[in-house]
Amino acid sequence: MTTSTILQSVSTDQLTELLTNVFKTQLEDFKKEFTTQTENETLMTREQVLELLQINASTLWHWQNKGRITVYKFANKCYYKRSELMATITPLNK
Repeated sequence: MTTSTILQSVSTDQLTELLTNVFKTQLEDFKKEFTTQTENETLMTREQVLELLQINASTLWHWQNKGRITVYKFANKCYYKRSELMATITPLNK
């Protein structure tokens, strides 16, 4: 069956429903990917990082000075990108 034969045998309502389902599926996939990216790019405060990594302030300070963690400053307040923090976590090889 050729494409033109298939299109001739499909009603307008069926084609509309098919296209709607395809676009709906693609939109849902895009939303999931976008939400994941947005969550990973969240800026975190110093206190949030300390709680997330379960470390004390001096450890965070040392990591910043050694360049292990990048800090962003805005209006005299420090922020950290969640995605960068998660990227610095490496698995332990046994």
